[in-house]
Amino acid sequence: MRDEYNIEELNPRRNPYAGRLKKQVTMNIDSATVDYFKSLAESEGIPYQTLINLYLRDCAVHQRKIQVSWQ
Repeated sequence: MRDEYNIEELNPRRNPYAGRLKKQVTMNIDSATVDYFKSLAESEGIPYQTLINLYLRDCAVHQRKIQVSWQ
């Protein structure tokens, strides 16, 4: 190992995974919704947080909009 490194000689590369980095957030989700995703995730064999992320990513990619009406 060298005592010193010349940073200017390093080959800087962009992180190829930078677009897929995750950000931790806190959300309040009702129990029935969490239970639904947990049961669905169990049948698919993946963690429920991953399933929720996949669902939300699909909504964002396809720019799905929810129809909300308060009755």
